[in-house]
Amino acid sequence: MRPHRYAAGARFYDILSGEKWVYRAGRVAGATLLGLRPGDTVLDLGCGTGLNFPVLLDAIGPHGRVIGLDRSSAMLAVAGRRVATQRWDNVHLVHADATDFSSTDLGLDAQSRTTSVIDAVFSTYAMSVFTDWYSAWDCARRVLKREGRACIVDMQVPTGHAAILAPLARLACAAGGSDIAAHPWTILERTGTSVSRRQLRGGHIQVVAATVP
Repeated sequence: MRPHRYAAGARFYDILSGEKWVYRAGRVAGATLLGLRPGDTVLDLGCGTGLNFPVLLDAIGPHGRVIGLDRSSAMLAVAGRRVATQRWDNVHLVHADATDFSSTDLGLDAQSRTTSVIDAVFSTYAMSVFTDWYSAWDCARRVLKREGRACIVDMQVPTGHAAILAPLARLACAAGGSDIAAHPWTILERTGTSVSRRQLRGGHIQVVAATVP
């Protein structure tokens, strides 16, 4: 990952990222396609400042659990303040590299390390920032339950009538350190079952969820 890009601007990320007008829609659509149930444990891979937490907690309820993992201590500090302010006692933050982590890093007990308790993996606008998103996916898959669900929300160049906005999309991704050509959601399309898809904002936002065998 490239945490140095976010350290200085972590406090202002939520304001400057276009969340309200553009990117929140992907989070909401992704959480819906993920098909979470009350009581589920979900790993938020590359959780950043915790913008996914409200939509995930709405789905899993008070008896579910969110594990938010990120390498950037600055982003996690903002996420921690959000958790404290909202008094979410079922959100656990993990400072770790998404491309190199294990169940031990997630704070799981000994029994959980042999039988995974992660029901779902959710990653939004993060995998295209990782230096090696394939390794991040491999780590996530190892901690996910067999037949668990995963959803990747990420960005590509707008298409069709929205192609006129391609320069802005490229600029936004470059500013955030994202590789707009990474297309990490394709791993779910290739290897998953019961695949669900949505395209938003002229195809700029790609949302793909699948069951992982």
